[in-house]
Amino acid sequence: MAILVLNCGSSSIKFTLYGDRDEEPIHHGVTERVTDHRESLTAIFQDLQALLPGGLSSLRAVGHRVVHGGRKFREPHVVDKTVLEGIREYAELAPLHNPPNIMGIEEASRLVPDALQVAVFDTSFHSSIPPHAHNYAIPMELAKEHRIRRYGFHGISHHYIHDRAVKLAGGEGVLQRVVTCHLGAGCSISAVKDGRSVDTSMGFTPLEGLVMGTRSGDLDPAIVHYLLSPDGGNMTDEQVHDLLNRDSGLKGLSGLSADVRDLLEARAEGHEGAAVALSVFTYRLKKYIAAYHGVLGGAQALVFAGGIGENSPEIRAEALDGLHGLGFVLDQESNAGAVGVEREITGK
Repeated sequence: MAILVLNCGSSSIKFTLYGDRDEEPIHHGVTERVTDHRESLTAIFQDLQALLPGGLSSLRAVGHRVVHGGRKFREPHVVDKTVLEGIREYAELAPLHNPPNIMGIEEASRLVPDALQVAVFDTSFHSSIPPHAHNYAIPMELAKEHRIRRYGFHGISHHYIHDRAVKLAGGEGVLQRVVTCHLGAGCSISAVKDGRSVDTSMGFTPLEGLVMGTRSGDLDPAIVHYLLSPDGGNMTDEQVHDLLNRDSGLKGLSGLSADVRDLLEARAEGHEGAAVALSVFTYRLKKYIAAYHGVLGGAQALVFAGGIGENSPEIRAEALDGLHGLGFVLDQESNAGAVGVEREITGK
């Protein structure tokens, strides 16, 4: 018997297969730059069918990463019709994520109907954020009525990043104040104190915070009103929604690509848009690192993860440039060698 962990992201699908009682995975993989999630999921399950001795019937359970659980889901849940409808309810607040998460659940349910389907929510880890950090400065009654607050996302990743950093540093009690950076197609940064999230850059939806692949991150909210007006283009609600979620961020700034790998290559070749996009990306990241250093009263560790965080020495170096006063002094050689491996990248 085996357990499959499935992460249907906005532009990738990651999966890991575990034996019933094994801590180390049997098999794992990733499909990147996904344009058709259902087609990619079908191909993944076909590969698993051939890999497992008993075929897909060997799967005892499938665990699904779900981005938005709102206030309704603060812990993992076995998926039934009620849970699936709850996930759909929050799809409007996570339009790039909950829909592919739902596809993953539906495809797994169809292909392995006897396996237990379990949803684990990105928002759960951030339920510990205190009111002064999760409240927006709008009328409280309005916020309560419409469930408007900072939810935070990438919680599964931030929780793991923190715990892994603590383990590598020597175990429980060594690190009490950690800044965690999840940098991929979607990006977020969190302040974690004594193992609990106390602030994070994503908010009511995954649109707030850092510059991302296709998402704008922070912007003056009056820009939305302006874009809807005749002077700003007379755009519709849906057009503005798509603009900020699908056509902004690195893609919009560069006019070239949402992928940091493409932009680093283009910048090296003199592409001005790529250079602008990367400078805005790393500047915003630097601001948040410094801010959360202050939130924590001095961070003891800064951890990079996600596809960009794990594999781009250039981005890490540019984000830390000028932060030596906070104790983040980069070791260039260690940083250059930290590609897809765990490694300390600051100097002694």
